[in-house]
Amino acid sequence: MSLTNSILSLFEITDPNLTVTEITKEHYPNGQHVHVVHAILSYQLLKCPHCGHKSLIKNGTHIGHLRLGTLSGGRYEMQLKRQRYQCKRCLKTCGAQTNLVKRNETFTHNVKHQVIVLARDMLTSKEIAKICGISPSSVQRILNANIHLAYRVKTLPQNLCFDEFRSCNHLMSFNCCDAVSHRRIVILKDRLSKDIIDYFEARYSVQERMKVQTITVDMNAEYAGFIHRLFPKAITIIDRFHIIQLAGRALDNERTRVIHTFQDKHSRVYRILKSQWRLFHLAEEKVNDTKLIYLRGINEYMTQQNAIDLALDEFPEFKTVYQTYQGILTAIQQKDAVGFKTLIANYKAAGNQMDITISTLIKNGPAVCQQRL
Repeated sequence: MSLTNSILSLFEITDPNLTVTEITKEHYPNGQHVHVVHAILSYQLLKCPHCGHKSLIKNGTHIGHLRLGTLSGGRYEMQLKRQRYQCKRCLKTCGAQTNLVKRNETFTHNVKHQVIVLARDMLTSKEIAKICGISPSSVQRILNANIHLAYRVKTLPQNLCFDEFRSCNHLMSFNCCDAVSHRRIVILKDRLSKDIIDYFEARYSVQERMKVQTITVDMNAEYAGFIHRLFPKAITIIDRFHIIQLAGRALDNERTRVIHTFQDKHSRVYRILKSQWRLFHLAEEKVNDTKLIYLRGINEYMTQQNAIDLALDEFPEFKTVYQTYQGILTAIQQKDAVGFKTLIANYKAAGNQMDITISTLIKNGPAVCQQRL
């Protein structure tokens, strides 16, 4: 086998009109080393593609740079010298074409195939770009051009999740997935209620949408306005992550309110509440009550439980909020739906920041307690 055939076989190039002349190694100004395959593309063109006349003459060459697939993690390019032709009759020019790459593109089909294969292995755009020797934006363009999402899934799952995420240009997009398998159902370019309603009503019949049993959402009030319209028999469920987040925010607000009541900014309790705020978010079973550790900000050796007790004994209202937060955290972590419902039902308003959280959970109580804690 000749050197040309060996190189073409190595890069899985099947065009018989390509001839490899040499391989060189070049150094770019950014310090990157690139292996360049020099090749010539030439064949006998029988007629003009513009007028169909058979009076073609060779009219020089055009040098283009193509990106080849990587072999050992390095960057490989092809400097392709294409034959140009001119028609004597219409005086228009044309060039030799190859199946190695699409017209007016530089990435070969081998590179695109390699990107798609790596994307199926759940690699990020940056990791794929590093392996293939291209930029992350090029990886995203290749994926967007070659991966086409289905018009709709065959059957809607019985349990759905609604959420939004920040996409390109600082816009918020809508995401819907299966709550059990986490399989993606659809991603919409925005989160407008009108577009979400139009998508489901245009693709799924009322009978299909009535089979959906639960919709798990965050605290976005916009979803409550159309969920019952789209899915008449579905129960709206608040995501447990946002329940913990809401309770944690109430705990921090109460802690901040207590801090603002201090006159002595150098007291031990003030420094505990100010610098050791992470201790109050720990689950009770994770709080160390035996080992002495040095707590920065307090500049003392004490156990984590001792630091928490000093703050709670000083402020009973903050202790109530802390105990309620721990009760919510324990019920969700242990998947105790009965205990969670009991905690909400028996809560008595104490005039603190936790009242807002509990009132929200009471308002959505049936939906919260029916979720798979």
